[in-house]
Amino acid sequence: MTNPDRAAPAITELTRPFWDAARQGVLAIQRCGDCGHFNHPPREACEGCLSAKLAFEPVSGLGIVWSFTVMHQKSVAGFEASVPYLTALVELDEQPMLLLVTNLPGASAESAHIGQRVSVAFEPIGPLEDGLILPQFVLADRAGARS
Repeated sequence: MTNPDRAAPAITELTRPFWDAARQGVLAIQRCGDCGHFNHPPREACEGCLSAKLAFEPVSGLGIVWSFTVMHQKSVAGFEASVPYLTALVELDEQPMLLLVTNLPGASAESAHIGQRVSVAFEPIGPLEDGLILPQFVLADRAGARS
């Protein structure tokens, strides 16, 4: 398996704080200043109370594999040479159902399981001069993190 040739994300004013934090090696998630609910992906209004008082806040970067699938099809642009690879939903520790879509670099169908601890890792994507960093999740035992 080779590393995928990822496309650069479409960064908008709404998502820019997420990507700016990732460039600093920080996982930051949008949070409501009124009710404290985390929103991901970022929204114009809180999904918990509809408040517009939203700001990005650093989170632990720890969670569990909520679900995953093994991708065998070579139909995803940039990932043709990377099959098989795992795509997962990770539930962050900060809030039930706070889910992020990720790959699980270095994991296989045999080494990953639902409920397994994961931690964030940061992967440069695209030309280094662009400074784009992608938060990814790795199995906690691979990252040396505790479960």
